[in-house]
Amino acid sequence: MKGIILAGGSGSRLAPLTQAFSKQLLPIFDKPMIYYPLSVLMLAGIREVLIISTDSDKLLFHSMLGDGSNYGISIEYATQDAPNGIAEAFLIGESFIGNDPVSLILGDNIFFGYQFGDTLKDAANLSDGALIFTTIVNDPSSFGVVELCENGDVISLEEKPTSPKSNFAATGLYFYDNSVIDITKALEPSNRGELEITDVNLQYLAAKKLKAIQLGRGFAWLDTGTQEALLAAGEFVHTLEKRQGLKIACLEEIAFNNDWISSETVLKQHHKYKNSPYGEYLIQLIK
Repeated sequence: MKGIILAGGSGSRLAPLTQAFSKQLLPIFDKPMIYYPLSVLMLAGIREVLIISTDSDKLLFHSMLGDGSNYGISIEYATQDAPNGIAEAFLIGESFIGNDPVSLILGDNIFFGYQFGDTLKDAANLSDGALIFTTIVNDPSSFGVVELCENGDVISLEEKPTSPKSNFAATGLYFYDNSVIDITKALEPSNRGELEITDVNLQYLAAKKLKAIQLGRGFAWLDTGTQEALLAAGEFVHTLEKRQGLKIACLEEIAFNNDWISSETVLKQHHKYKNSPYGEYLIQLIK
């Protein structure tokens, strides 16, 4: 399975923080925001990743992450010229996806929960249909709302309804079979002039091939699109890391635990960051 991180957009809601560069390069406590969605794909066992950003930000992402070899993965980069919708990622990444299934995650989404890696690995085995992740929110009218059967089948999906049928919101994490490319090609732009990810999901729903995984009570899903959400995410990560002494979204740790990189690579990364707590954490991995 291939993985795509959509890290484009202007980040206008975060201005002036995003005046000079992408919001996905802003810090979430001790790491850039992009580390968090990338860690989700890595936890799913995905080792081929495409990062889609604006043309001006593409070099910055490459400067930070390189070709992915320091994390035992392969990273490619592509450009979204204009904010033409989330689903456009499948058209931009068509040659990258090839004949494989694909996972898409939004670059400003943070997930954290017990044994989430196991759930992600199961999802990455998808070969037919589509899989979305849902979670309970207290303001569902601000999200894509998912109505579910008891067995997890999706009954309906509505984008920011005025009268929500449930409190389950669709998060920014999706798994699709390869037909997502043809489905996206057949889409018409919405009234906003965008290719909507909800319209993709509705096509799978009409074919009775849309499933949902419910992230349970106590699971954290953070969307960092506003100043308040950005601050809350940083405080959340700081609190957990300080209490447990373990880092969230440490890319080298995930890679090392998966035997994707050697202790020598971890040591090299430690030397790169040796004056920071992140670098100190890395050396503990191989002691």
